[in-house]
Amino acid sequence: MNKNIKILTKGIIKENPVFFTLLGMCPTLALSSSAQNAVGLGVATLIVLICSNVIISLLKKLIPAGVRLPCYITIIAGFTTFITLLLKAFLPDLYTELGIFLSLIAVNCIIFARAEVFASKNGVFESALDGLGMGLGFTLALFIMGTIREILGAGTWFGLQLPQLTEPMTIFIMPAGGFFALGFVIAAVNKFMKKRPHNISCDNCPHKAMCRRGEED
Repeated sequence: MNKNIKILTKGIIKENPVFFTLLGMCPTLALSSSAQNAVGLGVATLIVLICSNVIISLLKKLIPAGVRLPCYITIIAGFTTFITLLLKAFLPDLYTELGIFLSLIAVNCIIFARAEVFASKNGVFESALDGLGMGLGFTLALFIMGTIREILGAGTWFGLQLPQLTEPMTIFIMPAGGFFALGFVIAAVNKFMKKRPHNISCDNCPHKAMCRRGEED
């Protein structure tokens, strides 16, 4: 398989940040009670991922190792603020629905992980593809969760009433339903991908390089 295609698709399937590396759990559970909110946050995160990856890749040789994390925070926070202002100006209803979780994109561990693990070590084009793939994977995960929870919990999809569901199970739009749906989807995806559970340790973590580099500094 072409290298660029592998970079793009790994975040969608093989290394999906929600289903396989279990990153971004807070926004995934908090905003997946409706498909619209889930997709809105996913697309906003995708844009920040691509832009921050590109800029960090461009500046990787100029950023001193001792201050790289503060620099990453500044870059990511800048793009998060930009997206927040765009949504507030052009999509005020979605901006209101997403609330504080828009600002929390700036500290999303998915974005920090890709900045440290990939963008700081690779070229601009590859980093853009990585951000696109991981962003699409995150958006897909939110969309699946939002669709399941909204249909089962509210009897609607993107706000449209589904007549065949006259008695929705409201537990699915509550926190407990979010955890249940997430566990079920992760189990189903792992079964489909024929992945077996492994021991949780630093050796098995795909982002162990980030921690090791922090220790060296």
